This record gives sequence, structure tokens and C-alpha cells, in this order.
Amino acid sequence: MLHVNDQAPDFPFATAQGPTTLARQLKLGPVVLYFYPADFTPICTAEACTFRDSHADLSAAGLQVIGVSPQSEESHEKFRDKHALPFPLVADTDKAIAKAYGVTGPFGFGMRRVTYLISPNGMIVDRAVADLRVSQHSQFIHRALSLSGPRTPTGSTP
Repeated sequence: MLHVNDQAPDFPFATAQGPTTLARQLKLGPVVLYFYPADFTPICTAEACTFRDSHADLSAAGLQVIGVSPQSEESHEKFRDKHALPFPLVADTDKAIAKAYGVTGPFGFGMRRVTYLISPNGMIVDRAVADLRVSQHSQFIHRALSLSGPRTPTGSTP
């Protein structure tokens, strides 16, 4: 599993605007990257909805959210639509991204519930690990917001 001050591995993924990579997204600002085991399960749904409910604050702080799990794009689309998730969900069906981040479950089965805050230079600046509880990921959101602070619109001065 990756730790604070490790370099975040790059990976390609699809968004509503088309294909991109983590490196391209980081040029737009820090990324909250969260890994979760499965769409539509109770804990994963609660976690996704926590990120959804905090999305306005995260966006205002300049943070982007990306979720990753091993389900298909079709499953992600249904999950996103049902819960009005305003951020991309990456289909890691071969678990290549999970392996790169060291978040596969024991013996490579499943995926652990891990959230990373990645700075624009690609370094991991915070991490939360809690497989069966959402509360630590909620606390992570508060830490990420405090690390990022409020942003001013481009071209404005504080």
C-alpha cells in the first residue's frame, strides 16, 4: 500500500468529457482518489454518498474526486445515476490500478477501502484506510479541506 510522500502511479480513465489520465487531472488541482470494493453495497454506497454530499465543499477547495472499483463501466453508470454522483468512477476490472496502489484485498481478492489525497505534483499527502467503516473517510474529507483551504476564482486576488 502506498504511503504519504509516495509518488502516485498514473493511470488512464474515462470521464464524461472523454478519456484522460490522473496526470492530466492533477494539472487541474489536487485529487481525492478513493478505492472501494463494489457498487451498490451498503458501505460503498454510504461512502460514495459522503463524497457526493461533500462535493461542493471539495470543489470549492479545488479538490477533484475520483472513485475506483473493479466493476464495469455499465455498473458504474447505474451507480452514478442512482445516487447522483458528480464525479468519475473508474472501472478497474483487471485491478491494475488497485495493484499499483497496493489496495487489493488479501491474496489479491477484492479491493480495500482506501482514500488518498494526491497533490498536483503527484505526491500522496494524506491517506485513510478503513475497510468496514466510512467514518475515517469522512474525517479524511475534513482533513483534505483543511489542507486545501478556500480558493479564489482565477484572476481574482484574495
